[in-house]
Amino acid sequence: MTRETVLNAAHRAAGAKMVDFGGWDMPLHYGSQIDEHHKVRQDAGMFDVSHMCAVDLAGTDSRAFLRRLFANNVDKLQSPGKALYSAMLNPQGGVIDDLIVYFLDETHFRIVINAGTADKDLAWMNACHAEWKHAISLTARRDLAMIAVQGPNARARALTALPELAAADALSPFFATAIGDVFVARTGYTGEDGFEIAIPAERAATVWQALAAAGIAPCGLGARDTLRLEAGMNLYGQDMDESISPLDAGLAWTVDLISPRDFVGKAALLAHGQKHQFLGLLLEDRGVLRAHQQIFSAHGEGEITSGSFSPTLQRSIALARLPLGIAIGDHVEVDIRGKRLAARVLKPVFVRRGQALI
Repeated sequence: MTRETVLNAAHRAAGAKMVDFGGWDMPLHYGSQIDEHHKVRQDAGMFDVSHMCAVDLAGTDSRAFLRRLFANNVDKLQSPGKALYSAMLNPQGGVIDDLIVYFLDETHFRIVINAGTADKDLAWMNACHAEWKHAISLTARRDLAMIAVQGPNARARALTALPELAAADALSPFFATAIGDVFVARTGYTGEDGFEIAIPAERAATVWQALAAAGIAPCGLGARDTLRLEAGMNLYGQDMDESISPLDAGLAWTVDLISPRDFVGKAALLAHGQKHQFLGLLLEDRGVLRAHQQIFSAHGEGEITSGSFSPTLQRSIALARLPLGIAIGDHVEVDIRGKRLAARVLKPVFVRRGQALI
């Protein structure tokens, strides 16, 4: 049965086109996906991300548990509120999920996991807990709603709507703070500045309307996808999954293989190493790059994992898994409907903070 966020009625009242997304009834757009994309790049937009799941970890062994659970090293988290991006791996080195963990204090962490993987993530975490027997507890916070406010004017407009967030305006990027019953993080999935706000579900509709009244445009999954693609951010299920190593998904920077700390999947990563590069493509011919299109190069074949038309660049771009020999600036060919079209290999970040990087 399709699930609904607490803001479902607000989306429908605003005329959103609703679609099934990982078992959730979510807004694709409110009229124009392109307009919503530009609103985030040029001003401020907001997304209902309540389908994602916050998990609160508590107990004296919280840090020890996360040291074994995550590929990134939570010992980097020393300042209260600091966030860390990581992958959670299976023993074969595949990605169970990519997530963000926030350090609150030595006995409290908050983990935000993807919507479509939430059930399996929680099952995996509980299985590890049962095996390792750490002194911890895991609590899925389905009582919370989450709203992401993104764009160059996002923080200023959010503060106009919710003056209680004033204490969050001084947050450094990738930090969070609790203000009463509101948890505010300066993180996001668009390549723009902003806040991700977790609030009690019963407040969600009121907060959503206040943000809209402050000039923050409601945006759907369509704009969210083109924004994250321009920013070179991975999407679970497309750019990586349980069969893909983080080393082959452009996530080597999130994997700590140097310290003596052991973690699930480390042995497999060390044994198999990196087999592919994860890079960006810019199409130089007419057409649109899409997931699963085949790539041909002098070094072998590859595959597009995510691709679309970039509203900011007015060009077609993609993320791709490519042979190790390919270098930035090389030219490759992409099979699009039986024709091989020219594309150039780029660093997999195309737009950041509203600026084209190609």
